[in-house]
Amino acid sequence: MLTKRKKANVIGEVGRHETDTGSPEVQIAILTRRIDELSSHLKKNDKDRHSRRGLLGLVADRRRHLKYLEKKSKRSYNALVKKLGLKK
Repeated sequence: MLTKRKKANVIGEVGRHETDTGSPEVQIAILTRRIDELSSHLKKNDKDRHSRRGLLGLVADRRRHLKYLEKKSKRSYNALVKKLGLKK
């Protein structure tokens, strides 16, 4: 589960300013953190189908955000993908 402290750390790393929660970069970083945590949960609990469906929704949402960011600012997109270690 993503606690307030973990979320604040993610925002501090990627955000444009300290209270930035709406920029695409922050949203993608938070989604990536949630995806990582849910993936580790599913490695331990492989029969948890409901969480797997939620994970697929998060991945699809992150993909849409990434596509938007790539369209708006290629430089920000490349920097974020490199920083988060994503495959694209």
